[in-house]
Amino acid sequence: MITKFINKFIGLYVLIRHYNVSPELRSFYKDTYRCQLVQWKYVIKDYIIKKPYKKLSFQGEFAPELQFVLPFAYWHYKNGTLKQTESSIYTREFYFFSPHHEEVFETRSNEGNYNYEMPRILYSHRYNMRKWAPVPLKEHYRNGLFQFKKPGLVIANRYNMEWGGPPISYFDIPTLSFLIEQLQGTYTLIYNRPRSTQITMDNSDIYELNEHDWIRQNYPEVVMMEDLYQQHKAHTRNFNHFQLMVYANCDRFISIHGGTAALASYFGGLNLIFSKQGPEHHFKCYEKLYPKLSGATILHAKDIETLKKYVEKYFITRANSVPE
Repeated sequence: MITKFINKFIGLYVLIRHYNVSPELRSFYKDTYRCQLVQWKYVIKDYIIKKPYKKLSFQGEFAPELQFVLPFAYWHYKNGTLKQTESSIYTREFYFFSPHHEEVFETRSNEGNYNYEMPRILYSHRYNMRKWAPVPLKEHYRNGLFQFKKPGLVIANRYNMEWGGPPISYFDIPTLSFLIEQLQGTYTLIYNRPRSTQITMDNSDIYELNEHDWIRQNYPEVVMMEDLYQQHKAHTRNFNHFQLMVYANCDRFISIHGGTAALASYFGGLNLIFSKQGPEHHFKCYEKLYPKLSGATILHAKDIETLKKYVEKYFITRANSVPE
């Protein structure tokens, strides 16, 4: 009864306070306030008692886990209040700091995103989260194994169902051709689009773009992540562990919105994100949230022409610097 009353009150408050926001986005405003209210019941445990008690469990999608759950867990670890973490398979390496991490979920789900025990879920108009700390994945996984002759640049692609429909934001073969032609002289290019067997699946189907063999045939100097993984499986525990090790040795990324872009934003340097549409635009995630993940400089391209301009300006002519 109390929960229902609080939810109605939040709904009324959002309707009055954010009346000019479209109804489909207004729900995320409600989620933010609900997450903030939930955290009040932990004030004494988090700031006065400060003993390990927090057990975090998350079955949602990869992007919100990287954006909110992992930094929340790390804050509790630094605060001395983290007891245990639970997540999907192949996540142990992300929670390297956890006193006890269990991989209990075989798949991810959209319903799992709505875990109000976290400081935020999905999108928010407020990213000034108190219980949130950037996780030093780059520092922890930097290594001497994956060293390249030229600076490494990861092209992180995806070709998935989006919002229940066909793919919208992705690098097609003509775009990949442009990127490779323009960048191969300056960087060791590393192409990454994981297969469904290499990652934990969610509610988004992965489609076939048929670009892997095309790249091998036309640009044999490009390092294919799946080939590199096969060569070094003995040195890594799973594909996610392998990704962390490769990414940790790179400072340049070109990625697609979602978990692909969130992961690339954990490793500093420069990350150019291609995103045609999505709530991230309204909530300015690429300006207010993603840079916090590691201090990375984030560029956002909404169309291919902007993507090409950013590549030419910041990855070629200013290859050793980042935008001011």
